This record gives sequence, structure tokens and C-alpha cells, in this order.
Amino acid sequence: MFNESPFKEYSNYFNVHIIYVPSNESGADHPGESFDPEETPDALLSPITSADTYFNATYDSYGAHRRLFYEADGNYANQTEVKINSVLADNFPTYDQALILVNSDEYGASGGEFPMSYTGYWGPKTVLHELGHSMFNLKDEYYPGELFTEEAINMTRESDETLVKWKNWVGTNNVGVYQYTCDTGNCAEWYKPHQNCIMESINKSFCPVCTEGIIEKIHDLLPPINSFTPNNDNAISNAAFPLEFELNLIEPLPNTLESEWTLNSASFATNQDLVSIQEEDLTIGTNTLTAVIIDNTELLKVDNHETTHVSTVTWTIEHSTLGIESIESSNTTFTVSMYPNPVLDVVNLKFESDNTENVTVEIISIDGRKIKSETLTNSTVNSINLSALPSGIYLTNFYANKVLLATKKLIRK
Repeated sequence: MFNESPFKEYSNYFNVHIIYVPSNESGADHPGESFDPEETPDALLSPITSADTYFNATYDSYGAHRRLFYEADGNYANQTEVKINSVLADNFPTYDQALILVNSDEYGASGGEFPMSYTGYWGPKTVLHELGHSMFNLKDEYYPGELFTEEAINMTRESDETLVKWKNWVGTNNVGVYQYTCDTGNCAEWYKPHQNCIMESINKSFCPVCTEGIIEKIHDLLPPINSFTPNNDNAISNAAFPLEFELNLIEPLPNTLESEWTLNSASFATNQDLVSIQEEDLTIGTNTLTAVIIDNTELLKVDNHETTHVSTVTWTIEHSTLGIESIESSNTTFTVSMYPNPVLDVVNLKFESDNTENVTVEIISIDGRKIKSETLTNSTVNSINLSALPSGIYLTNFYANKVLLATKKLIRK
């Protein structure tokens, strides 16, 4: 798994735990009941077998020979899911994604809440494909049938290269807008980004669009700040100078994280994990030191990604003529969405944060004049009327506690 991109770049973001669940027998059931044209009662793809396994691993599930699932169909799956949930609750309840491995050499797998894979030759690549479904919300890039078609990271009805959701990748590494093919069904209505992706054939790797989708999900699950010092658990008083502030970051390989430090709203350091503050750097009273961290990997081509996944640490330093009175800290992750952009009259801004109540947005003209200033309430869509502004390009600056967190470009039609 961690030899494949993007998992090899983001291996530091993963912990893998194995739970050994004993069964009375090895393998999986094969009742010989698939509807596949290539498998008939007189020409089975593999011998009919029955294996007493704890999660009742079964080929031919839902009528497809290669669909290896816990139970033959949904009528019994709920009973097995109780057993799966019980094993997870007893052994590792804080999991993000569980995967069931079946000790079998016969090719088979399935996605869903609890993906399942055989352990034969293509087992490792099959695991990646199924995790693509279950953990990262990717769609098959072979035509999966009408029941499994919907707008997704790597599936769309949009055929215009300038409008498709992966438009930033079109023309790079063979990314395009490719029509699905099929013998029956409505596949002509659906498009995919690549013709050489593991989501179509397991002997491939993830295409750039799927790679991007996986990284964005990783960002959703885990911010890059593992820890920082000083923190409120070891709050400092009467500290001696120089004061040291340190970030312990979860670094991709190679490291693509960027950090910007500000002290009292002025730039202080860039791309440093450790900074030192001298007494002459501080004013008497309250001082604010903030570190803003983003991931600037070339594996992403997301518009305005610098405001999509942003993590910050802020230290509040109380300084008097007697020295340092206290240092307190807070850690925040946030996203900002802005739409439509370009905008005709009204632009909608939504700010979401785990602990910041609100931020200030300033709309700046291209010559540096502040046009508007608004306060955005956390998790609320804020609408701003721009109909009085002339057409052109503007900048929107987002501030928390007077610290610049991010800048987005805004186009007024």
C-alpha cells in the first residue's frame, strides 16, 4: 500500500492495526450461484465450496462471482455487520476505516462500509481499489451499472473540459474527459478523467484526479499539526528569554508543508518549525504569535486550496515590565468557500472552523484599496452584495484576531 502514490507520500498520516479473527476453516464459500455469463452450472469459474468463516466470506454475492462479501446478499449482511462492529468495538473502536482480508487465492473483493479482499497475487492492488471506494469515495472507472452512477470525484455527466470538476488537470498526465463504455445501460451519459487508472483496472496506479481526491480526504481526516509547544498543558509563566515556540508537524514525503509565522500581525518567519522570540520583539501587554500551515503539494490542483485546508496555532503572550506573565495557546483548522466566482451581484462566503467563532473578510481592489469589510459567522453562509462594484479582479483577505489567514482572488463580472 505504502509503495503506491499518494500513500507513499502520506504514509506518516496512517496507522495500520491488524486484528486477527480466527475462523474454523480457511477460504470462502462459493455456492456457484452467480449470474455472470462466463459462469454456468456446467462451467464453474471455481469449484463449489463451503468454508466455515467467522464473517461468512462468500463469492457470488449479489449474483457476481468475483464479489467477495460477508454473506451472499443484503438479507443476511446485517447479522454479520453486528459481528464486525463488535470485533472493532472490542479491539480498536477509534478506527477510520476497517478492511477484511480473506485467506483465499481465488480473486474476489467488494467495497462498501467494510471492504473485503482476497489475499492472492493481486490482493495488495485490490485492497487499494476497494479502499478507493470505501475510504475515499472514488467510483469505478469501468462502467459499474446504473445503480452505482452518480456525481463523484472521478465520475460526472459534464463533458465540457472547461467546466468539468477536474478541469485543472485536463491535458496533464493524460487526464481528459473520457466517455464510459458498455454493452448495455446509459454509460454514454457518464464521463471519467482517465483511461489508465486503478479504479478501472487493478494493474494500474491511481490517476492524478483520484490521487488528488485521496489527499483531500486525508486532509479532512487529519490536520498536519501533531503537537506544539508551549501548549496549555505546560503553560509558561516567568519564562526566560529567548522564548521558543515549536511545531511538531506530520510531514509528507517529501515535505510539502509551508508555514507562515506572524507576531502581532507582522511577518516573523517562514517555513520554520521552531522560532525564538527576544524580549525586544514584544510589546508591553498582549502579544499574539500565529503559525499558519498549508500543504502545497504538486499533487493537488484545487482552486484556492490555501483556504480549503488550513491549520493554525496561536499563542497569546502577556508581557509586562516584570517579564512574561503567561503564555496561552489555541489550535484551529478551518476552510473557506466562496461562490459563485466569477460573481455578478451577490457572493456567498462560508467559513467553517473547529473553534474560531468568526473571522473578518476584507475585499481589496487591485490597487490596494479596502472596498468592504465584513464579519463571517462560523458555519453560516454570509452573502455580500457587490453590485455597486465595477467589473474586475479583487482580493479577499481573511483574518482571525487580526492575523491574515488566507487570500482568495474574486472576479466581479
